[in-house]
Amino acid sequence: MAPRSVGAVADPRYLDHEGPDGHPERPDRLRAVGEVLDAHADRLTPVAAREADDEEILRVHSQEHLSVLSLAREQAPVRLDADTYFAPRSESVARLAAGAAIDLARAVARRELDTGIAAVRPPGHHAEAGRAMGFCLLNNVALAAQALRATEGVERILILDWDVHHGNGTQHSFEDDRDVLYVSTHQFPYYPGTGDAGETGTGAGEGATVNLPLPAGCGDREYVGLFQRVLVPVTRAFRPDVILVSAGYDAHADDPLAAMQVSGEGFGQMAAIVRALADDEAGGRLAFILEGGYSLDGLREGVSATLDAALAPEAPALPPAVDAEEGTLLGQAIAQVAAAHAGRFPGLGAAD
Repeated sequence: MAPRSVGAVADPRYLDHEGPDGHPERPDRLRAVGEVLDAHADRLTPVAAREADDEEILRVHSQEHLSVLSLAREQAPVRLDADTYFAPRSESVARLAAGAAIDLARAVARRELDTGIAAVRPPGHHAEAGRAMGFCLLNNVALAAQALRATEGVERILILDWDVHHGNGTQHSFEDDRDVLYVSTHQFPYYPGTGDAGETGTGAGEGATVNLPLPAGCGDREYVGLFQRVLVPVTRAFRPDVILVSAGYDAHADDPLAAMQVSGEGFGQMAAIVRALADDEAGGRLAFILEGGYSLDGLREGVSATLDAALAPEAPALPPAVDAEEGTLLGQAIAQVAAAHAGRFPGLGAAD
């Protein structure tokens, strides 16, 4: 069987977004990811990074937001909020992250690549249309999705967000849009405070937002179980043309900013399920865009497991169905989402 064409974005300019000492969103994160990419270099196709232009950014963000970033560039180093720093080259680096996410997604949509991973920073899923927050300056995955619709004729996009924090900016970008399905697993309640199961979209987008909140302490069993019993039937009902993953690795057991217990093996099982769904429902078109992850070992383990699933000649064997008895954390999580989406998705909660 012919090897898969898997693209990877890696660029030393992402290290130029450098903040105060001790800040968790630091250049060493990408150095750790780079070690993994280097180990797989002979099987990866390099994808160049380039800066997103204003026209691309304005598909998601406001002109006022671009003006704030321009002013911050003149004043740097500054903080845009308590969490989000802005260094002298941060605007350029954020545009590089957005442009790389866009071009990777386009290459996958055009079938120039089977799949790919954009190892970019700063992360993006907290960035709102008019506001930087939560370490994020531009919403990379939202910009990639809008580019696919604007330039590639892609109609239906699934954005899966497995970062430990809810992607408020991504949800708000598409919550009234029936053709972009946003599915998020996240620790709840936790920063940024959004992502309750009852947030299901608005207007024409009602039902196209599927939040899967989990309490602190959940691990492989709960995450993999939700993928099997919720993500699978929801994706099959939606039938996306392309799947984009906001791939944060801060649900790892070693991460200092959260309280989840996912292992490297767990991330591998999650990636295997998504790979199988992409192969079955989206013609294999799948792209992973890096979000959070603040343990260097957690990043190494998670990205390595994701690449193993992406590079496999055939979709990896899926893990056996996880039991979801009533009263367990998994059972409770499934019950929440089933109540919020009653009747919308056939088979929701059932073992696949």
